[in-house]
Amino acid sequence: MVTRLRRIEDLLGRRLDMLDHSSIADLVDNPSAAEHEDLDYKRTHYSTDDKGTGELAKDLAAFANHTGGLIILGMADNRGVPSKVFDIDLDDQHLRRIRQAIASNTAPQVPYEAIPVPNPQAPGTGFLLLAVPRSPYGPHAVTMPARASQGTLRYPRRAGSDTEWLTETDVATAYRARFAATAERDQRLVSVEEDLVDALAERTTPHLVVALAPEVPGDMVIDSDRFTQYSREIETTELYLGQGHTMFGRPSVGPRRLIATEGTGDRAARAELHRDGSGAIGLALHTHESLAGDFVDLQVAEPGEVVYQLLCALPFLADHARDRAAASGTALVKAVLVGDMADHPAHTKPSRHARTTLPFRVDPLDPSGQRFQAWALACQYAHADATVLLDEIADRGRGLLEATAVLADELLQAFGYPENMVISRTGQLRRGRFTDRNSGAMERWARKHGVL
Repeated sequence: MVTRLRRIEDLLGRRLDMLDHSSIADLVDNPSAAEHEDLDYKRTHYSTDDKGTGELAKDLAAFANHTGGLIILGMADNRGVPSKVFDIDLDDQHLRRIRQAIASNTAPQVPYEAIPVPNPQAPGTGFLLLAVPRSPYGPHAVTMPARASQGTLRYPRRAGSDTEWLTETDVATAYRARFAATAERDQRLVSVEEDLVDALAERTTPHLVVALAPEVPGDMVIDSDRFTQYSREIETTELYLGQGHTMFGRPSVGPRRLIATEGTGDRAARAELHRDGSGAIGLALHTHESLAGDFVDLQVAEPGEVVYQLLCALPFLADHARDRAAASGTALVKAVLVGDMADHPAHTKPSRHARTTLPFRVDPLDPSGQRFQAWALACQYAHADATVLLDEIADRGRGLLEATAVLADELLQAFGYPENMVISRTGQLRRGRFTDRNSGAMERWARKHGVL
C-alpha cells in the first residue's frame, strides 16, 4: 500500500514513497509547509515511556479520524514552521516499537505506513514519515490510560495543527456513520451497476460490466465550466490500453452523473460516472460463433479478451473516482461476465423484442483458430468482487495487474478454469496468452509502464 495525501504531495512535488532526504530538508523555513490539519513535525522519536506511547497512538488516531495526514520525524519546528533538520535513527527497533504501540493502543487498529527517508551522507539516519490515510473504519480510540480533560472520551481528532477529543455525541455519530457507510457502500455498488444494466437492457451479445464504489466517497461538481473540462478529458481518454486512439464522443449529463458513450449500436461502450466517484462501464466482448448447421448455437470469448477488457475498465473508473471526484483510499469493485443482458440479475426492464439467449463460453481458440476446447463450461452470468486501492489502480502499475488477476480468476472459475492464465496473482504478464487482437497493444502498454 502507498498512502496518498494530495495536498502534501503537491507541497513536496512527488509521491511520499519517492521522496529523498533533500526534498524534505528543503522545507526548512518554508511557511507554506507549516503544521496543518494534515501535517505535523517531531524533532525526535516518540519516547518509549507510557506518555510517549500514548502521544504516538493519539497523533495517528487523530489523523485517521479526520482527513488523514503525515508526521515527519526528524524535523524541528518554530511555531509550526519547519526550522531545522535533526536526523533520527532508522533502525528496525524503532519501527517495531511504533508498530507494536499502534497495534496495542488503538482500536480499531489505525492504518498507517512508515516510510524511512535515509540521509545519504549519514547512513542509518534520516527522516521517518508516518503516513496515515483517512480511515473508513473510524472512530479510532486510544485505549491506553492517559491524562485527558474531564468529560471527554479517548477518541482524538485533528483540529487545525492541534488535537481535540471527541465528545460522546461525536463518537455515537461517528459509529453510526461507520456502520451506515458499510451498508451504503454495498448498496451503492448495486445501484450503480443496476443503472448501467438498465441502459443496456436490449443487448443480446456477451458483455463485461464493471462497477466501482469508493469506500470514502468524493464529490464531483457538475457545472458548465467543469462539464467542458470533463468533456475534454473523456474525449481524449485512451480507454483501450496501448491502442493509441480515443473512442468516446462528447459525454452527456445524467442525474448526478456523466454519461460517456462510444457511439450507437449493441457493441458501443457505455460508462456512467457519478458525482460521488462511483462508476460503471459496459464493454462488449469480441466473440467467435460456433455453428450447428446454418444456426449459431454458441458464443465464445477468449480468456485474453476478458482479461484485457477488465484491465482497461479498472483504471478508467479509478481515474474518475480519484481525479474528478477526489475520492480516496480503497474502493469496492464488482466485475460481471454476462452472455445476454436478460441474464443479468439486475435486469428488470421488459424486453421490447422477442429474444433467444445463446449459450456463452470463455474458451481459447486452438492454434488453427477454428476449434474450441470441449471441456470449458458454458455460463450465462459470472461475477467477482474485490477491494482495491484507488491510487494503485489509477497509477497503472503492478497493483492494477494484481487486482485484475484477482477478479479475472474468480470470473473464469465459473467457466471451468482454476485461474485466468493471462496475468498471475503477483502481477506477471503472460504475453502469449492475450489474443491476436490485443497482444501487441498490451506489450506496448506494459513496456511503457515498466510492468513487463
